[in-house]
Amino acid sequence: MVNAGGQLYTIEGLAASLILLLTAFLVVNSTSVYTPGDAHINDMQLEVTGSDALAMMDYAVNTTPTGMIAKSPLREIIEVPTTANKTRFFEMFDNITNNKTSGRDRIQFVANLSYAKGTALAPSNVVNTTTQLAKSRSLTGGEHAVRVTRWVIADVGDPPGNMASVRTRAVLMEVFLWRD
Repeated sequence: MVNAGGQLYTIEGLAASLILLLTAFLVVNSTSVYTPGDAHINDMQLEVTGSDALAMMDYAVNTTPTGMIAKSPLREIIEVPTTANKTRFFEMFDNITNNKTSGRDRIQFVANLSYAKGTALAPSNVVNTTTQLAKSRSLTGGEHAVRVTRWVIADVGDPPGNMASVRTRAVLMEVFLWRD
């Protein structure tokens, strides 16, 4: 051996550098991500916006001289889900949720209807979810969406729009909302 002391210093230096690299690796991987307490306020605001929009659309106005209360726009749309009514829902919901004092917001949504099939005498455990009532953009799964629901009592046929099988049902209006 030429210089045994030099070889020991080299081995000691390599061991020290490996210890430093391992320590740095453990420190970097053990840090936690701090989530502030107000991280979910945006979700709550979006949920309140959607809930208020559905409540506004489900408000019935006393428009007849006899004092009879007319059907709400949401109930009319649910009872007869024609293309025109689906467009009406889209326009109303989009205008309510995306209005701002300056410009427009970027809230996207997908709306669905669900109700139980069958009658009180012959109940069925099958839940019939209709096709989407309206959507501003398809939900792909990568969005951070919130769900807003509202129960509406409506005269719905089976399937919706079938006037031969109309009866009063509890219909679940479900809307998924997210911001782009």
